[in-house]
Amino acid sequence: MPMNKVILLVSLFLFSYASEAQELNAKVTVVANRVGNTVNRSTFLTLQTALNNFLNNKKWSIDSYAPNEKIDCNFLLNLDQTSEQNVYSASLTVQAARPVFNTSYLSPLINFQDDNVIFKYIEFQIMEFNDNRVGGNDALVANLTAVLAYYANLIIAFDKLSFAPKGGDVHFLKAQNIVNNAPDGRGISGWKAFDGIRNRYWLVENMLNSRLNIIHDVYYNYYRLGMDKMYDDENVARTELLNVLNLLTNFNNENPNTMINQFFFQGKSTELIKVFSKAKPADKARASELLQKLDITNSGIYKDQLK
Repeated sequence: MPMNKVILLVSLFLFSYASEAQELNAKVTVVANRVGNTVNRSTFLTLQTALNNFLNNKKWSIDSYAPNEKIDCNFLLNLDQTSEQNVYSASLTVQAARPVFNTSYLSPLINFQDDNVIFKYIEFQIMEFNDNRVGGNDALVANLTAVLAYYANLIIAFDKLSFAPKGGDVHFLKAQNIVNNAPDGRGISGWKAFDGIRNRYWLVENMLNSRLNIIHDVYYNYYRLGMDKMYDDENVARTELLNVLNLLTNFNNENPNTMINQFFFQGKSTELIKVFSKAKPADKARASELLQKLDITNSGIYKDQLK
């Protein structure tokens, strides 16, 4: 066979493998309505394309994912202009979901808004990230890819944890490595314990703190023993989900005001109401009571919907 055909076949094979190997099916949307007209609008379309390519084309783990195994996730980057040229502050909303066994339904894994993103971007700037050199030469340039890499690893970690006990540990550790080596500079925040009580530092700290290990059981039991069993036996699955709420109540009593408790419930209220609205009266009342205490933001909704 001619050498040029061999090269072409090898290239096609490697491309096919790479297209199946990636973990994320990410959609990034950049919103720049609050940025003044002094910046060319094409800059933000270029940025959006670059971020989609960065998240979807980079290999985040040693595992190969078939197309139907990729993790569905969304990133919404809402920009504000700063007084410094080409520097933007932003909020980043991260959402991820995983399929429930034998259904087309996607159960939310993550629904979180990070309000502490600041970065420097010039159109056509290359998106780079190195696990061994997180900070880079320019902290403001490196901060955006570090933030995205952090959440990419968290998405994979929580997805793996939802399928296997302690399944996400490798990626929680990768996220912690990013935290420990994060860019440091003027205006950059969210990476350190003293930056607030609910930030990137505390989220991964909670997941790797041995004193809070029971939260791993909460995630695994909720998805694998609860949601995934709904198709086979709703009553058994519902009982397991009620057990999860009891487990979370004990966790919260022993570890009040942890970030992970609030993080767990974000995006789940509709799902939980749907699950427990069909429960036996006693179980429904118990679920409502627990949810009103655990998920205070939505306590009124639970009270009204789970009567």
